[in-house]
Amino acid sequence: MAGYADVPPGSLLDAAPDAIVGVRPDGRIALVNAQAERLFGYDRDELVGQPMEILVPEALRGAHPARRGAYLSDPRPRPMGAGVELAARRRDGTEFPAEISLSAVQTAEGIFVTAAIRDVTSRKRAEAMFRGLLEAAPDAIVGVRPDGRIALVNAQAERLFGYDRDELVGQPMEILVPESVRHLHPRHRTRYFDDPRPRPMGAGMQLAARRRDGTEFPAEISLSALETEDGLLVSAAIRDVTDRLEAQAERERLRAQAERERLEVQLHQSQRLESLGQLAGGVAHDFNNLLAVIINYTAFVGEVVGTAARDQGGRWESARRDIEQVQRAADRAAQLTHQLLAFGRREVVQPRPLDLNGVVHDMEQLLRRTLGEHVELHTSAHPGLWTVLADVGQIEQVLVNLAVNARDAMPGGGTLTIDTSNVSIDDETAAARPGLRGGRFVHLRVSDSGTGMSPEVAARAFEPFFTTKTKGEGSGLGLATVYGIVTQAGGHVEILSTVSVGTTVSALLPAVDGAVPAAEEQLADGELFGGETIMVVEDEPAMRELTRRILARNGYQVIIAASGPEAISLASTTREEIHLLLTDVVMPQLLGSEVAERIRQQRRDLRVLYMSGYAQPVLAQNGTLAPGLALLTKPFSERVLLSKVREALDAPGGPFPPLGAPPWPRDN
Repeated sequence: MAGYADVPPGSLLDAAPDAIVGVRPDGRIALVNAQAERLFGYDRDELVGQPMEILVPEALRGAHPARRGAYLSDPRPRPMGAGVELAARRRDGTEFPAEISLSAVQTAEGIFVTAAIRDVTSRKRAEAMFRGLLEAAPDAIVGVRPDGRIALVNAQAERLFGYDRDELVGQPMEILVPESVRHLHPRHRTRYFDDPRPRPMGAGMQLAARRRDGTEFPAEISLSALETEDGLLVSAAIRDVTDRLEAQAERERLRAQAERERLEVQLHQSQRLESLGQLAGGVAHDFNNLLAVIINYTAFVGEVVGTAARDQGGRWESARRDIEQVQRAADRAAQLTHQLLAFGRREVVQPRPLDLNGVVHDMEQLLRRTLGEHVELHTSAHPGLWTVLADVGQIEQVLVNLAVNARDAMPGGGTLTIDTSNVSIDDETAAARPGLRGGRFVHLRVSDSGTGMSPEVAARAFEPFFTTKTKGEGSGLGLATVYGIVTQAGGHVEILSTVSVGTTVSALLPAVDGAVPAAEEQLADGELFGGETIMVVEDEPAMRELTRRILARNGYQVIIAASGPEAISLASTTREEIHLLLTDVVMPQLLGSEVAERIRQQRRDLRVLYMSGYAQPVLAQNGTLAPGLALLTKPFSERVLLSKVREALDAPGGPFPPLGAPPWPRDN
């Protein structure tokens, strides 16, 4: 190069995107391009020949010559963005951040330095905005290079992990990974860099992170890839989910506690109802004896008074009507006693395979009369309904009780719907209903469109004597009886009710295999007399005399005993044949079953009929009669007593030989 005057014209330099300034060894400007004029606000002539420091901020001008001299002593190229924070000054005195690349050319007159200058104000603003967003982010953010080393962190990352920023930048990402899985992390990281698709927060992966103090915490991590000037950078947003998992665990605990409390309430209710049932059974034993005496002696008196009223009229007719009132009251008392026993699951049931659809169909006309014209009855029978094992009389009582309750809840009219269906319940579902086991069930639902119940009322609806009706309008035993009947049958019953919408009573009855047998024929009135010998064992004097009188006036020979030991003694000393033992179940010294067993050791052909108002001691666990036993429930009428006696004497086969067959040999 001959000299600076020989430097090529600025036409090529004017096309460059950056400002270019050429500087002589003495520090004076030798050339500028058009972009330099626009950037600094000087004309070309105003810059050429001026010291380079004219473009340097005043605060840095004093130190600049020394820096320029240091560069000239080792004039290696310095590329743009070499990491040095620089600034430049315009003609109007304003300053701006700059990136400067330097290159040197050796000439005959010395080293000629070319400076390419770029205004990075916009980029710095963008970087500042990025840093602001980064620092304001609620999650910890860590930027990782392809080699696995940390390139950037935000303030939240410092707080979360307990490191200063300088301690993390440049470290391998694994410093933040639990030690137990560190050996796996590089492979996962490499796989992600190979296919850097965004992975949102909460992508279903259970992850963990490690703090500086070695503690670990559950974390959710979202990943995204950023293309930068330095290459691909993966940004990991890390969130500590300890609080959320603890809150979730607490919600689960509270939910489980609420479910446990709900089951405890149901259990306590069942235990309370069970206690009330035991009380009802104890009262019923004595009360039924009294009712049997009242009912039958009233019938005896009624016969005499009725004859007199027909013959003489007058005050005898008035007396006959009075006796009818007593009989009706006694019948109602007997019905209440049966309801108490049914509620307490102390009622004697005689279950047989039933088609529930058939029972509903047979009861339909009775239910329509019970409901009245202002209530519409709809039935829906499921085809192919499974068979249930139940007492038909008790199922009919369930339907009547529910119909009466529904009618009273719809004083202005409405709709009652009865439907049946088959359901299978697994053990887990059954566990939520105390006392219920999984299996096949027939589902009976009775729904009304009445006034409904509040949750507080529905919770007590099965309690005996609880009623919302005015005094004298209801006994409070209707739903309690339904509860007792269904649970005694091994089922489950519950109430779903909404105020002003209606109530549904849902009953589940266990399904059984087997066909429904044909109905048995009833004995005619003329078949109830007999001449056989019957031993009556009854500790209650009035009941003993009542039973003797009914049997004797209908042709039977009667031997009476006031206790179990007396009956055993009479059976061993009486030479005449005893065809039937009619014994009370609950007696002070020996139970009726013990009396029967002792006497049958002497008379093996003896048939036995038990009678009781509380027969729990001879019942199986499900409330049914023990195999081979016949029972007459108190209170009974004359016709019922005679019918049961005739049935026991005439029963074919069974555990005892029929009358007239050779007796089994007796013990000596």
